[in-house]
Amino acid sequence: MFSSLRFRITAWYTAFFSLLFVAFAVFLYQVLARSALSRLDETLRSESATLATVFSDELDEAKGDASEAARVTITEVRLAAGHLAIYEGNRLVASSTPLSAAEHSVLPSPSAGVLDLPKLGPHGAHAVASGFERNGKSLRLVVTAPLDTVAADLAAVRRILWFAMPPLVALAALGGWWLASRNVAPLSWMAVQAAAISGSSLEKRLEIGKAAGELSLLAASFNELLARLDHSFNSMRRFVADASHEMRTPIAIVQGEAEVALSRDRTPAEYQASLGLILDESRRLSRLVDDLLHLARADAGHVKLRREEFYLNDLVAECCRSLHSLAAARQIDLECRPASDAPIHGDPELLRRLVVNLLDNAIRYTEPGGKARAAVENTGPDLRITISDSGPGVPADAAPYLFDRFYRADKSRDRERGGSGLGLAIVKWIAESHGGTVTFASQPGAGTTFTVTLPR
Repeated sequence: MFSSLRFRITAWYTAFFSLLFVAFAVFLYQVLARSALSRLDETLRSESATLATVFSDELDEAKGDASEAARVTITEVRLAAGHLAIYEGNRLVASSTPLSAAEHSVLPSPSAGVLDLPKLGPHGAHAVASGFERNGKSLRLVVTAPLDTVAADLAAVRRILWFAMPPLVALAALGGWWLASRNVAPLSWMAVQAAAISGSSLEKRLEIGKAAGELSLLAASFNELLARLDHSFNSMRRFVADASHEMRTPIAIVQGEAEVALSRDRTPAEYQASLGLILDESRRLSRLVDDLLHLARADAGHVKLRREEFYLNDLVAECCRSLHSLAAARQIDLECRPASDAPIHGDPELLRRLVVNLLDNAIRYTEPGGKARAAVENTGPDLRITISDSGPGVPADAAPYLFDRFYRADKSRDRERGGSGLGLAIVKWIAESHGGTVTFASQPGAGTTFTVTLPR
């Protein structure tokens, strides 16, 4: 439970809300405290000004007698709360309530203004002092108010905040759980739908309705992944089916020829003919298995290029020489036009296989008396290999699938020529693994030209 996404979202939401509530409570408490103290200070200033006016009037009536004026002032004026003291110099003339010597010692001087008196009363007090000179005498009035009322009000605020915090945090937790459940629900729907998708139902897609944008993006990405997996599985099934079909023919031929040869006694010439046919089919099957193994390793990323510096023109010339006898046997004019020195950094074995596959195709699909050409061109930063023939060309409907595995434009004729439909797929992989490309141009009845472009 504690590791679930819903719980983590709720916990983070509750913690954030609690922190926000505490910060707001501290801010509100500080504002209320300052406001209460400001109101108290304003009241003290107002009372101090009123007392100064009354005391001044009484001094005039008492002919300058400060004691009599102070007594009358304290008798006539009643403060809402607090204490009034009138001094002549440092001598206490009159006081509204009795004060101890220690309490008198903390009262401010006339020039002090508003002061905080923590030693006066259980919660301290605020005092406002005002003074003036009359007949050579220094007189001052001190109005003091305890902070008991302010402290009581602030204590009530603190109690309210403390009592309000638990239910508010609980409500925040419930709201966070509800929001988390609502937002995580599409993930549960996605999990249920994903669990129902198997290798035989990869055509299905996730449906989450009007979910949040991030979840919609996640669902779209997952659906794209399913589409790629579906395509890969279909390609794999088609590949296995085609490979099985390709292997079935030579195996059936080998098995049938062996059964015929063993069905009765035959002459050495007949046995030799049967063994020759079995050998040809075995070689064809061996080439097919080798090509399949090579493509499987390439798909798994297990084929590493063994790059080295060599001359591409020399490699193409060697390939032409090795296939010259095959071309002569089929009455094909094979011409090689290598360029001047064409250095390249690549895997010579793979590039040799690329050139041999293209030359072999050009020879196999050209009628007797036709021509095949191989050329290497220097084109600045790239090298270009061009293999052309004068064969029947590639049908327009076959062009998009020419590099697909096991694809044949004319299956019956290709099988007669011994092809497996993997040569061009291997050519494409080798070119792309070197950072190059392979393209072709063909016209029905005018031949086909394959162009391989490779970076140096």
